[in-house]
Amino acid sequence: MFWIGQTIAFNLLKHLIRLKFSSVHQMTTGELVQEWADSIQTQPLILDARTEAEYTVSHLTAARQIDVTSDLTTTSALENVSKDTSIVVYCSVGYRSAKVAQQLREDGFQRVSNLEGGLFQWANEGRSMVQAGQSTHLVHPYNVVWGMLLKKQHRHQVQ
Repeated sequence: MFWIGQTIAFNLLKHLIRLKFSSVHQMTTGELVQEWADSIQTQPLILDARTEAEYTVSHLTAARQIDVTSDLTTTSALENVSKDTSIVVYCSVGYRSAKVAQQLREDGFQRVSNLEGGLFQWANEGRSMVQAGQSTHLVHPYNVVWGMLLKKQHRHQVQ
C-alpha cells in the first residue's frame, strides 16, 4: 500500500515538472534505452545535473557530472559540443535537470531532453547504474523526503 502512495506522489511530481517546464522535451527511460540500443544513431551526450556527492554514489554509464551552479555554456562538459548534439539531462527526479535543459535550449542547443523521473525512475525500474565503474543498485536519496520516492532497496544510506 505504501508503494502505491509513492507512485501517486511521483506521478504528480512528474506532471508538475512537465507543466513548469513545458518547453522542455521529456524523454522516458524506455526511450533512452531505445536510443542506446540503436547502433546506427549517434549516442546522446548524457549530463548528470546532481551534486558530486550524488554522482559518486551512482550514475548512468557514460554520464558526465556537471556543476549546475555555474554558467553551463562555459563548463568543460560542454566545451566543443555542437549546438545540434543530442543531449539528455537527468537528476534525481527531473526538476533540476529540466531547469538545466531549459537553460541549454535558451543557449541555443537544439536537441535537449530531460529524463522524465530522473535517476529515481531509472532505479525503481531496476535499470543498471554504475559507481566507480562497477554495477550498483543504490542511489543517493538527495534527502530523506525525496528519498521516499525511491524503492527502499535503492536508497543509499547518507551519513
